[in-house]
Amino acid sequence: MNTPQPRSTDENEIVLGQGMGPLKFGASMDEVRTLMGEPEEIEESEDDDEFEHQAWNYLEEGYSLYFDREDDYRLSCIETDHPGMRLYGEPIHSKSLAAIQELMRRHGHGQGEMEKVDTGEVRLSYEKEMIDLYFDEDELQFINFGVFINDDLDVQWPG
Repeated sequence: MNTPQPRSTDENEIVLGQGMGPLKFGASMDEVRTLMGEPEEIEESEDDDEFEHQAWNYLEEGYSLYFDREDDYRLSCIETDHPGMRLYGEPIHSKSLAAIQELMRRHGHGQGEMEKVDTGEVRLSYEKEMIDLYFDEDELQFINFGVFINDDLDVQWPG
């Protein structure tokens, strides 16, 4: 039976190294298309980019999904500014930097590294957890997170 699943809050639940809601890292383009429908736009990487990739932008939903050529165009990174995004079951959009650091600490992660980016936002990065969180005026605006990579630089697809 192909009854559509009800849209639950779970669809915006971020699981580090795994994905977001039904979107799992390692999914093929076809699998993502089945889940999400056609993207509003597809961006190809520039010729001088280090990694060849495609970005599928779902502007209305507030997602950009990245597929790297090196990984056979499997889903490897998600960027989102979705107001409903959740981490460890907690809503995180618009939260302060200190609140996010506290949430990460409570779940066994370190301090993270902070850097002011050219566009004026502050980026909080957790390298091991493969997540970057971007703050503007101390409110979380969007995040970018990806599949885990081990010390040998091997991709750790969720299995």
